[in-house]
Amino acid sequence: MNIKFNQIVKVLAVALPLSSVASASLAVTPLSGLDVAKERKLRDTGWGDYQAETTMILRNAHGEESVRKLSINVLEVLDDGDKSINFFSYPKDIKGTALLSVSHIHSDDEQWLYLPALKRTKRIASSNKSGPFMGSEFSYEDLSSFEVEKSDYTLLRQEACGELTCFVLESVPKDKYSGYKKRISWIDTTHYRVQKTEFYDKRDTLLKTLTLFNYKQYLETYWRPHTMKMINHQSGKSTDLLTEEIRFKNGLSDSDFSQTQLKRVF
Repeated sequence: MNIKFNQIVKVLAVALPLSSVASASLAVTPLSGLDVAKERKLRDTGWGDYQAETTMILRNAHGEESVRKLSINVLEVLDDGDKSINFFSYPKDIKGTALLSVSHIHSDDEQWLYLPALKRTKRIASSNKSGPFMGSEFSYEDLSSFEVEKSDYTLLRQEACGELTCFVLESVPKDKYSGYKKRISWIDTTHYRVQKTEFYDKRDTLLKTLTLFNYKQYLETYWRPHTMKMINHQSGKSTDLLTEEIRFKNGLSDSDFSQTQLKRVF
């Protein structure tokens, strides 16, 4: 039986247009892109809520840096998309600025930006969510939670990614207002952690690459990257998100994620 199986794999490796042994193994593994996306979501379900303290470093095309500090609160919503609030504490000129994101599975996400200097809350229109968040290389769209139902998926291949083996997964947003034609993500086959994502604009040209490092495990189950680097290939700019601390199970509830709460973070 083992001899027959090995012979089949060798035949597939020669016959298929994909040349690697990993590609041949895909041919005999009944995994689809949707399967990988669902498993990624399943592996990160049940954490409840978390709070994180983060440093944002913005670099322009000349390498000049500016530093910002922000705190992030996130609430898991099992029957819909998650909720989050990002609020800035540094520097002084943007202190108190806050973004509320309410993700949805079957409808448009909702986002509101509070600007303390104007004492005004501004709703981010769905048609504008591809715009930059606070001048960074992360768009408003990038800050919404990952929901399987919002994209179509194709499993392109498996390949080495550093010391790991990764699924290479293409996702095509269903939302007509998305700023991307597609995303291609490298997701490790052991823990289903995203290692890298390429973002392609509406012309199908590579726009940005997000690389995720320094993963740490929490509650013996959930993995979070402590370093995220987004590079804009078209502008030469980049943004780093460096997370110093993450705290799970803080007792957050829906009442902590409202437009009223945006004005009370400081």
